[in-house]
Amino acid sequence: MEKGIIETVGRYLNAQGNTVSVAERVTSGYLQFLLSQITEASKFFKGGITAYTLQEKVKHLGINKKEAEETDCVSQKIAQTMALEVSQMFETDWGIGVTGYATPVDTSDFKTFAYYVIVYRNTVIVSEKITSEKEIAEDAQIFYAESIMKSFEKQLEIQSDN
Repeated sequence: MEKGIIETVGRYLNAQGNTVSVAERVTSGYLQFLLSQITEASKFFKGGITAYTLQEKVKHLGINKKEAEETDCVSQKIAQTMALEVSQMFETDWGIGVTGYATPVDTSDFKTFAYYVIVYRNTVIVSEKITSEKEIAEDAQIFYAESIMKSFEKQLEIQSDN
């Protein structure tokens, strides 16, 4: 990841006095890793959760079990609930939720994609689906996390202009 992007995220969060937390599945903690690499991250990065299984999403993130079973835990609504719940859990201004597929499987129609949601003070700011053409799961995970960080940087810039 380009160091400039994550450092810019840190500058915006510090300047705004805002905090962030993350709920991940498909990125397996990589967003948390990127945020932790920012200078003085402990001032604004309160933490995160990597909830990989359906049971853990239901238990820790308030995901509806029936919906999770119907969608294999991969939907825009699941990502939204993850973002909202993690921001409440850690009492942060910003919350990011991401779920998806890093490898093509039957339930994804053999495609790789992720849904992510960024919330600011309990309001959905970004809700998008991103696709990956990466053939190696790790590359897809990194692609998703870096794409989300770029989107987050853009939202922080917009917020600072208001």
